[in-house]
Amino acid sequence: MGHKRVTGNGEDPRVTELRTAVSRLRRELAGHPADFPDRGIAEEELAALDAMAVSGVPEIPRLRRSLLLIAGAIGSVSALATTLRDVRNAVDLFGEPPRG
Repeated sequence: MGHKRVTGNGEDPRVTELRTAVSRLRRELAGHPADFPDRGIAEEELAALDAMAVSGVPEIPRLRRSLLLIAGAIGSVSALATTLRDVRNAVDLFGEPPRG
């Protein structure tokens, strides 16, 4: 991507978007009544995404790995599909990881 815009508070707007989307999904997951086998994985990876966003310098490969784990853990829970898509869109704002 190469461009790095900054909001009035000095934060990259992509980071702001990621933090917002992760927070929303964490709230929805916490309020979801069903317990499913991989819920803990989703919660841990959402916490990892949040920590990366708070640091302000997320690593694209790690973002994508967390997203894949979250999608695998809660992908079948249709009630969370919209907010999961929002997290994916926020991760996509960071672009593709560099090819090695």
